[in-house]
Amino acid sequence: MIVIMKKNATKEQVKQVIERIKKEGLDVNVDQGTEHIVIGLKGDTRGMQDVAFNSLEGVENTVKISKTYKLTSREFHPGNTVVDVDGVKIGDGSFVTMAGPCSIEGLDQIRECARMAKAGGAKILRGGAFKPRTSPYAFQGLEEEGLKYIRQAADEFGMKVITEVMDEGHIDMVAEYSDILQIGARNMQNFKLLSAVGKTGKPIGLKRGISGTIDEWLNAAEYIAVQDKSPVIFIERGIRTYETATRNTFDLSAVPLIKKLSHFPVIVDPSHGTGIWDLVPPMARAGVASGADGMIVEIHPDPANAWSDGPQSLNEKTYMRMMAEVDILVNAMQEIKALDK
Repeated sequence: MIVIMKKNATKEQVKQVIERIKKEGLDVNVDQGTEHIVIGLKGDTRGMQDVAFNSLEGVENTVKISKTYKLTSREFHPGNTVVDVDGVKIGDGSFVTMAGPCSIEGLDQIRECARMAKAGGAKILRGGAFKPRTSPYAFQGLEEEGLKYIRQAADEFGMKVITEVMDEGHIDMVAEYSDILQIGARNMQNFKLLSAVGKTGKPIGLKRGISGTIDEWLNAAEYIAVQDKSPVIFIERGIRTYETATRNTFDLSAVPLIKKLSHFPVIVDPSHGTGIWDLVPPMARAGVASGADGMIVEIHPDPANAWSDGPQSLNEKTYMRMMAEVDILVNAMQEIKALDK
């Protein structure tokens, strides 16, 4: 349930509504909209009646949220949530790039990737220390050693770190070295893990499941949001369909749809979305045009010899060209957004 205040509602009237909500044992979320203050009720509101608030001074209306995801919904929080990653803001109208290798292979490799990523304009370094692989014989990651390497490389080049956490037992370790905790596609509905990372206070990059629907994705985010500590960054990385020409089917319609349904930012992953390196730049450009708040891409100094995901990784030349193209699209999108003002 949300309580919408009148345009001329006073601070005292808002305070009175908040006190009434807390008297019922519920918590609140206050959204300072451009025209109305919207107060969201947090907790079990099934027994609450509209009349309990409609009779209070300054209240314009109350609305019950019918969706199974509430804290994630734009109904509950009409304004955009800007995720602040220690000074790097995602969702504020800018376009933020995260770049790096699929797997951290060693200090020299991740340092070279950090140099490349920074040179192209990326602000966040990605890289896997724990790797979920289809085959048990494939490279599984350097684990804590890899975390140390990516933190060192990111700090050297003034970047932030995003890396995947796969297990509840690894959360504290990964959080020590990372600025954003990534939940991979295979774990989108690992609800215990989602609840656990939601308690860390770190931003959570939530990748869409391999066959995850939009509704399932939003409800997965709710498991994080209900902990009331960690903001969510949605990551569209493609879904599995009957198509075999690409690794996944890159669902860019999810970007404006998520932005319509949720207040959290959404970024795109054209590397996993296609699985083919020369399809990454055009899909990155399309991601910008779809209204995404940023992207996460895989780069490698020598993709042909990468320990994992070489076929979808960009080398320095193709990465730098893509970033130049993306900048052009970002500027064009700023002009388009200006038409709405």
